[in-house]
Amino acid sequence: MIKELVYKNRSYRRFHQNEKISMETLEELVDLARHSACGANLQSLKYILSCDPQTNELIFKRLGWAAYLTDWKGPSEGEKPAAYVVLMGDTSIHNDFFCDHGIACQSMLLGAVEKSLGGCILASINRDGLRKDLSIDDKFEILLVLALGRPSEKVKLEYIESSEGIQYWRDENNVHHVPKRPLEEIIIQKHN
Repeated sequence: MIKELVYKNRSYRRFHQNEKISMETLEELVDLARHSACGANLQSLKYILSCDPQTNELIFKRLGWAAYLTDWKGPSEGEKPAAYVVLMGDTSIHNDFFCDHGIACQSMLLGAVEKSLGGCILASINRDGLRKDLSIDDKFEILLVLALGRPSEKVKLEYIESSEGIQYWRDENNVHHVPKRPLEEIIIQKHN
């Protein structure tokens, strides 16, 4: 079961925008993050949730979508995410958020996949603009944005030889291809 969820958990960038995600679903996903491991059990992550079209548009305009797809500026109208989770670190608790936000995103994405949803973790964020648009207090460091929706694109894993490139691409049918390095290349030592 976990292998299937991990393999289905891709970075989806095009969605069925009009298929709403409820606030209850967003809260369930954040609850998965809340129950995940975090550094020193500080629990310093905070979240802004949006399934509101006007707020979603404010968030959308502050994001960069796919660096390797240089001729694509992001999802078009009708393909945009139906919801967002903004992950922030509360600096009144601690100034180092370790890898907590990555763990939280993975937990939320696996929960999303289980609900037949998908998402994309975005770190290319105009943080000053987003802070202003959402009136985010300065004590919160904006770390990541998780875009969510029911995917409208197909993503296919490609298993490459070590000499091949790792840049993802879209083919003529708009299938998104994601190269993965061989297991033998990423395990550098084994001790029995």
